[in-house]
Amino acid sequence: MRASRLLPLLLVLCGVGFIAPSAAQSQGVESIKAHYTKYEYRIPMRDGKRLFTSVYAPKDQSTTYPIMLSRTPYSCQPYGVDQFKADLGPSPLFANDGYIFVYQDVRGRWMSEGDYVNMRPQIPNKQGADQIDESSDSYDTIDWLVKHVKGNNGKVGIWGVSYPGFYTSAAIIDAHPAVACASPQAPIADWFVGDDWHHNGALILPHCFNFMSKFGHARPEPTKKFDHPFDHGTPDGYEFFLRMGPLSNADGVHFQGKIGFWNEIMRHGTYDEFWKSRNLRPHLKDIRPAVLTVGGWFDAENLFGALETYRSIEKSSPNATNLLVMGPWRHGQWTREPCNSLGHVDFHSKTGEFYREQIEFPFFQQHLKGKTEAKHPEAWVFETGTNRWRQEAAWPPAASQPREFYLQAGGGLNGDVPVTTDGNDDYPSDPAKPVPFIDWTDNKLSTEYMVADQRYAGRRPDVLVYQTKVLESDLTVSGPIEVDLYVSTTGTDSDWIVKVIDVYPDDFPDPKENPQKVRLGGFQQLVRGDVMRGKFRNGLDRPEAFEPGKPTRVKFTLPDICHAFRPGHRLMVQIHSTWFPLVDRNPQKFVDIYAAKPADFQKATQRVYRTREFPSKLVLRVEE
Repeated sequence: MRASRLLPLLLVLCGVGFIAPSAAQSQGVESIKAHYTKYEYRIPMRDGKRLFTSVYAPKDQSTTYPIMLSRTPYSCQPYGVDQFKADLGPSPLFANDGYIFVYQDVRGRWMSEGDYVNMRPQIPNKQGADQIDESSDSYDTIDWLVKHVKGNNGKVGIWGVSYPGFYTSAAIIDAHPAVACASPQAPIADWFVGDDWHHNGALILPHCFNFMSKFGHARPEPTKKFDHPFDHGTPDGYEFFLRMGPLSNADGVHFQGKIGFWNEIMRHGTYDEFWKSRNLRPHLKDIRPAVLTVGGWFDAENLFGALETYRSIEKSSPNATNLLVMGPWRHGQWTREPCNSLGHVDFHSKTGEFYREQIEFPFFQQHLKGKTEAKHPEAWVFETGTNRWRQEAAWPPAASQPREFYLQAGGGLNGDVPVTTDGNDDYPSDPAKPVPFIDWTDNKLSTEYMVADQRYAGRRPDVLVYQTKVLESDLTVSGPIEVDLYVSTTGTDSDWIVKVIDVYPDDFPDPKENPQKVRLGGFQQLVRGDVMRGKFRNGLDRPEAFEPGKPTRVKFTLPDICHAFRPGHRLMVQIHSTWFPLVDRNPQKFVDIYAAKPADFQKATQRVYRTREFPSKLVLRVEE
C-alpha cells in the first residue's frame, strides 16, 4: 500500500485552571501573566559557568507539570521577572494546557557566561569537569531544574527550531534520565555537507553572509542588547554580491575583521577536521528519549538536517522511538502559520494547524502527561501535487523503488538507455554573468525560491533543459534523488546544478484570488534543486581538478521529495553551472575559491554526455 489511512487520534485536552485549548486562540502577554509566574535563574554548569534561564511556572499548584525546555543562541528575552513573552511553548496549545516552560541562553550568548562556540563540537567520553559541550550543558541544566523548580513532575520535553534544533539534538545525546521526549525541528546537523552554509562543499552565499553579518559579532560579556544590523545599500542581492567580487573581499570591504566565524569559514574550504568535528550525526546513537524530528520539504536552510537527524537516529538507535514529520513548509513556518500555501503553490489545507493539533501536541502530551492514545506512524509526510498527508511505516516507504530517467537528444527525458555512441549537449558558463536563482529582486535568501517558477532559467542559453512527454498517470516520487552525470569542462573546476521541476499543463487554472496576475498555465515549479562543487566529486575532503575536455563522472544526491507529478504534467530537469547569488561563484579554475583573485574567474564551455558509454541520468524512487 502506498499510504495507510489516517488513524483516529484521541486528544484529551484538559487542564486544571487553564483555558480550554484552541488552535485559533492566541496567547498574548496578559493571558500569560494571568496564568504563569516568571522566574529567572543563573544555573551553574559543571565547570562553574552560569547560564541565564527564564522559567514560566503555572500559578495553579493543584497538580504537577512537565518541563518544556528550549535552549537558544537567539536570546530568551524579554529579561526581567516582570517582562513576559507573548507566547509560550511550541504552540498555544501547550500554555493553555499547563506546562513549566524554560528558556535558556546557551553558553556565551546574551546573558549567559562563558565563551560561545558555533556548533560546539561534541566530546564523547568526557574526562573531567572542564570538558563541556552542549550535551553536558543540557544535562546540567535539566538536573538543576528537576531538583530546584517546584511543581515539576520529573519529566522533561525539549524542542527547538533551526539552531535551537541543534541544541535539542545535542540534549538527547547521553540524555539526562528525566528527558522523556524531544523534538528537533529543522535542526542543524552538518554545516559543510548540506545545512545552511554549504551544500556539497559550495557556499550558500546570501544566507551565510547575511546571517553572520548580524549574528557573528563577538560578545565580550553578558548583555541584554546585542543587535548588529547590516545595510546592503541596495535591495538587489544579485548586484550587491556581484559588485563585492571574490569572497576574499567580504572581510576587507564589509566585515573588517569583526566577524570571526566568517574568517574561520574562509580558512576551511574543504571538509577538514574543523567541519567534521561539527558534524553531530555520528553522535546520535543509543538515544533513549522519544524523538519527533520535524522538517519542511521547502526549507531552504535545514532540510538536510531534518532528514539526516532522523536517518542517523534510525541507523544508530534502532530501538528508539524515532518519528519523522515532513510538511510542505519553508524554514520554521509550521510553528505558528496556517501553512496553506507557499509562494504561488497552494496546498488546499491548513497544514500547519493539522501538524500542531494532530501531531506535535499529542506527541508531547503522550510522553510527558500520558494523556493521549495517539499512535503515531514512523513518518508523517505531506505529498505535494496531490496535497495530502500520508502515514508511513518507514521512510522512504518500501513501495518506492529506483527508476532511471536518462537524458536524451532533443531535450528528452525517459527510461531508455542511450544507444548512440556520439551525443552531448554544450552550454557556456560565465561567472561574470551567472544564472540568477530567482527572477525577482531580493538581497536575502529568498526562501520561496524552493517552489518558484523556473521558466526564466530554462530560456537562457547557459541552462540545459530535458523533460518527459506529458504524463498519462500519476508519477509519485518519494525519497532521495540520485544524480549521475557524465560531464566535461574546458576549465579545471565547475559547479553542477541540477533541478527537478514539475511542469504544469498550459491550461492549468490561475489562482482565484490573484492580485499579482500570476499565470500558472505552463508554470515550472521547482520541486528540488541542489549543487555539487565539481572538485569535491570524489570526496568533500579531497578536492581534485578536472582535466579539460575529459569526460568525468559526477554523482551526488538531491534531498528527498514526496511529490506526485499529476496526469497532464511533465517532469523536467534543468542543468547549469551558476546559481547566483544563492551559490557563490566558482572561478571555473582549480583554486582555493575562498582566496580566489579576480583574474582566476574565467568563462568555460560545459558538456553533458548522453551516450551508451556515458549515459547521464537521474534515479528517482517511484511508487508503482
